[in-house]
Formats: sequence, structure tokens, C-alpha cells
Amino acid sequence: MENVTKRTKPPIDLLSIVLSTLGFGSVVFGFSKAGEAEAGWTSMAVTVFLLIGIVFLALFALRQLTIRQPLLNLSVFRYPMFTVGQSIILIGMLIIVSSMIILPIYLQNSLKFSAFTTGLLLLPGSALNGILSPSMGRLFDKHGPKRLVIPGFLVIASTLGFYCWITASSSAGWIVALHIGLMVGISMVMMPAQTNVLNQLPPALHPHGTAVMSTLQQVTGAIGTAIAVSLLSQGTGARLQDSMLPNSLDRMADAIAFGSRNAFFFSLIVSIIGLIIAIFIRRVVVCDGFSNDVQ
Repeated sequence: MENVTKRTKPPIDLLSIVLSTLGFGSVVFGFSKAGEAEAGWTSMAVTVFLLIGIVFLALFALRQLTIRQPLLNLSVFRYPMFTVGQSIILIGMLIIVSSMIILPIYLQNSLKFSAFTTGLLLLPGSALNGILSPSMGRLFDKHGPKRLVIPGFLVIASTLGFYCWITASSSAGWIVALHIGLMVGISMVMMPAQTNVLNQLPPALHPHGTAVMSTLQQVTGAIGTAIAVSLLSQGTGARLQDSMLPNSLDRMADAIAFGSRNAFFFSLIVSIIGLIIAIFIRRVVVCDGFSNDVQ
């Protein structure tokens, strides 16, 4: 492919690298520590690292807004549809990661499937998600993001609502069907939102928008994993404490199903928030380097 951009060699701001490393690293470590059963959200280490991360991220953001060539150009958030679309993408990422970390644990430890069988059960939904992406792109070109993102969140919320009722005796076919529905909804949300996000920006800011989007997705993925595991662990532990036979295999399977429902309920709440935000998304048409919002 022809290279249509000019190669540049901007200077690297070492202070920005230090601030971002300490900020993002502390936040991710704090959330990860909260996901450990022995620590939990009340741990002093979690509080300290989260506070340190917030402080350094605030300093990092201030630095990016005041230097001439920022490491991450945060001016992209001045474009309304970039901010709306980025919020939707992060919510979608949170749902994907939290659900995909919980489902294998539930299938293997509650329904007693092997790791190989678990992979096969999750394969149809994951494959369908990839197959549908080109079709969603064509539908986006024809109808815009709102007619895909809003129904997509409705599908996601519906499937997550059913996941909140899973038990240790749920059928594998039902879990696979819900996973397929979840992946269809995700494909309806993520691709249109990502495309619309970049359409909002002038061409000169496309690399900066992509960098911001990738960075926040990675951090959100780590946070989503930590929250999901924390809810699973706390729910499982609380269920076992109420049991007279906590070491029984049946009680353990029931406890893991209970903890999984807690994690899926969190994802359900997040999806409802995403649905509310999706109401404000508008299609952006780029003409001669300028973006215009259309309904």
C-alpha cells in the first residue's frame, strides 16, 4: 500500500513517560490487587496505589495539555463524538473482558467441562463476532452508528440479564446460545463506534486518536479483569461461608455459579450505562478534512 503520510521524528518527552508509567501502572496494579481474594477493595495497598495512580495521571494530563508535542494528544477529547464514542468503546471493552474471564471459569469449575471443551463451546460466538465485522461495516456505511449501537446494547443487556440467572445445572447449549447473542451485540457496538470515533477527528489527529483509544482500551481491559475476578471471588466466598459443607464439590460448583452471577450483574449495569450514552451518538461525515455531525 502506498504510504500517504509523512514520516516525522517528534521528540520524546521523558517526563511524560515517567508520569504515564507511574499513573497507569499504579491504577492497574491497584485494581489487580483488589481482585486478589486476600486483599480486596478494603486493602490499604489498593487505596494507596489507586490514589498514587490518580495523582500521577492528573499530572500526566496536565503535562500533555501544556507541552508543544504531547505524548498523548488529549485535545482529541474536545470533539464531542470522539468522547461519546470513546466512552462506548471502553464500556464495550469492559463487558468483553469481564465476560470472557468469567465464562471459562464458570464452565470449567461450575459445569465441570474440560479446558478443551470450554474452548469449543466459546468458539461459535467468537468466530461469529469476527465474521460479522465486515457486515457491520456495510450497515454502518448505510445507516450510521445509532441504528447499530443502540440495538447492539439492547442485545448485550438482554443476554447479560439471562446470564444473571445461570446455575450449576444450566445447560451447555443455553450458555453457548447466550454467548453467541453477546458476541453479536458486541460486533454491533464496537466496530461502528470505533469508526465513528476516528471520523470525528481531522486527519492530522487520527494517529493521536488511535493512540488514545488503544491506551485506554488496554487499561480498561486490565481494570475489567480485576473487577470481574474480585466480584467472582467475593461472591464465591460469601456463598461458601453460608454452606455447612463448603468443601463439597456440589457446593463449590454452586458457589462459583453464584459468584459468576455477581460478575455478570456488574456487566449488565455497565451495558445499561452504555445504552444511555449511545442515545447521544451521531454519525460524523468527514469532508475535506473537516467533520460534520449528522443525525
